Formats: sequence, structure tokens, C-alpha cells
Amino acid sequence: MSDRIVIEAEAREITGKQVAQLRREGWIPGVIYGRQTTQSVQMEQKALRRALRAVGTTHLTDVTVNGRTHTVLVREIQQHATRGDIVHVDFLEVDMKVKLRTEAELVSVGQAVPEAEGLGVATLMLREVEIECLPDNLVSEIDVDLSTIRTPDDVIHVKDLVLPRGVEILTDPDQVVARFEYAASEEEEMAGEEGAGADAVEVITKGKKDEEEF
Repeated sequence: MSDRIVIEAEAREITGKQVAQLRREGWIPGVIYGRQTTQSVQMEQKALRRALRAVGTTHLTDVTVNGRTHTVLVREIQQHATRGDIVHVDFLEVDMKVKLRTEAELVSVGQAVPEAEGLGVATLMLREVEIECLPDNLVSEIDVDLSTIRTPDDVIHVKDLVLPRGVEILTDPDQVVARFEYAASEEEEMAGEEGAGADAVEVITKGKKDEEEF
């Protein structure tokens, strides 16, 4: 039995300018597409907002329409430009036997050894990767273990990531994910401040000279 969140929907016949009245009555229009047909639907506003907060755009959810269940991904949420209200939702119906391509966020865990020693900080250079997997194996995040950076010269590449079962990364395997960066020394910081001050003085002086010429 599926433990996915269920969104209750009704088939929608209203289109065009009449959709505005639908929203005023507390309903949000949407569409389900991706397989044999495209179906227009409408969902109760409060229930939809609760469901979307839970599933986001990277988790499978079930949308029921007139007793039929559609397993979907939320593909697009349109919001009002100023109020932020949801005005329309697009759902992609998935085939559980066909692989999907989507994005997964990279999340740093652990601490680099040089960072623990106070030498600087480990920085993520890449925020997300493209993945491919069956719908049941879909993930929204992939961990980047910074503790594998044991020396200042160590670099984590895409090919070094530990992937969940059934997930394949399509992003360039040699792309840099994370690296260590030394903290600026006190002398370097002071030199930078002095250089900025000298540049400022030079610009001010030049401006005065130009004014005198005129």
C-alpha cells in the first residue's frame, strides 16, 4: 500500500476568464499531463497548499480524480506576482516503469579535516546535479561528505559522490563539487584594505585635477 500523500481533485470544465471566479470560490485550477491524455482539474485551495508543502516538486504524490488515481510529480506551481497566491499547478503523470530525469540538490554533511584545524573552509562549488532513476527511487537531495577532504589539496568531484540505490548521475563526472579554501591571513587582509584605500585616494585626486582643468 502506498504511503504517498494524496491530493483530492475534481475534473474541471471551466476554462478561460471563468477560472478567476473559480479561484475566488476557493479552488485552484491545474492540469495533469504526460501519458495518454491531458486532464484539466481543480483542487480545494487549503488542502492543496498543505499537500504541496509536504511533497514539494521532487516527491511522488497521488492525485485522485473521480475515483481514478494518477501518480504524479509537481512540475510547475504558478503564483500571483504580488500576493504569492497559487494560481495554477501542473502535474506530470509518471510511468512507474520508465526512468525520469530531474535535478537533485547537493547538501553538505560532515566537516573537512583542514577546516576542523582552523585553516579555512570547505566550499560547495556545485549546488545540484541532474539524475536519472525510476520514480520509486527518486530523491530530492544527495549528500556531499566534506570529511573526505583530508588535506587542503583534496577535491570532491561528481564521480566521488555516494549515490542512493537506483540513482544515476548525468552531470559531468569530473565537475568539481567541493574544495577547500584557505582563510585569508591577517597580513593579506590588511594589504587588501591598504590597496583599496590607495585606489580611493587616487580616484579622488584625479577628480579634483579634472575639475581644476575645467
